[in-house]
Amino acid sequence: MRIGLIAPPWVPVPPPAYGGTEVVIDNLARGLKELGHEVRLFTVGESRCPVPTDFLYPTAVAPIGQSVQESAHVLAAYEALAGMDIIHDHTTLGPLLAGMRGVRRPPVAATNHGPFTNETRPIYAEIARHASIIAISHSQARSACGIPVAGVIHHGIDLTVHQPGQGEGGYLMFIGRMCVDKGVHHAVRVAKKTGKQLVLAVKMREAAEFDYFEEEVKPLLDLDDEVPSEMPVGQRLALLRGATALLNPITWCEPFGLVMAEALASATPVLAFRNGAAPEIIDDRRTGYLCSDEEEMIGAVDRLAEIDRGECRATAERRFSLLRMARDHERLYRRIVDRESALIRRIPGAGKRLVNV
Repeated sequence: MRIGLIAPPWVPVPPPAYGGTEVVIDNLARGLKELGHEVRLFTVGESRCPVPTDFLYPTAVAPIGQSVQESAHVLAAYEALAGMDIIHDHTTLGPLLAGMRGVRRPPVAATNHGPFTNETRPIYAEIARHASIIAISHSQARSACGIPVAGVIHHGIDLTVHQPGQGEGGYLMFIGRMCVDKGVHHAVRVAKKTGKQLVLAVKMREAAEFDYFEEEVKPLLDLDDEVPSEMPVGQRLALLRGATALLNPITWCEPFGLVMAEALASATPVLAFRNGAAPEIIDDRRTGYLCSDEEEMIGAVDRLAEIDRGECRATAERRFSLLRMARDHERLYRRIVDRESALIRRIPGAGKRLVNV
């Protein structure tokens, strides 16, 4: 198949540091290429994903969320990818614009990388009129509240990049955005109460992230604690391999949680709050612990020796590989293309639709 992928214009693919969606797109593009498909990616010019790329903007657009630039980006993307068999759009605005009356296009699949909320459900209800929506977890799909979901496909990661480690560092680790949803303050308190060092690899670029750090996290840190930082990918993965566990005390219904799959691939157990997709990724007491609150997580730190790190890696290989994700998408793409081809065949020719008066 000829498959066109559309990435948001905010971060290169793959991302040089933080960027969950862009990691997924990079993995998907490479996985589909390995399966023998012709893959073309519309992204920004500085992207280094190893498939043919097109772009409107040479560098990532900043700040994130500018509607004019995103509109120009996705319109150019649909024009560039018009000759593909299917377009898989990873933006929100793109599938909306693709549904404009009169726009000639291939079939469209659209992955929702965020939550279904009161704000986003009307958007995806409109998108579902002309595109096939992909959810990234069953938890997320259940919150769609009647919006048709064509398939649920868990993310996959490159298991050659994420290598298993021994946890020899003896520290705990947190990876994610500096925000209340990610529960950074919970992670710091758990580490402090267990007497463990905590390595914080965080994205902290926006005003709200700095405010949360200053008000909720910094007061919990001691003077000799390391300052949280946004690390290059290689450094972050090396630290993850050496961690005793990843702390993921999310306080919201996170649609997936890529960092948990990355930790398992690193043979690192995960301690997570039971929110969102965490129960779909972590097997309680086998690859980590699902906790209800800080006290349960503190107790789980003391039981980490009971977790077999080899089982963590084996689970990642079985359930979260790059090729598993690519094959799942391949099957869904074929169903979408076959269905739309059947619909086109059922439309009568123009001569048959004319009514003689």
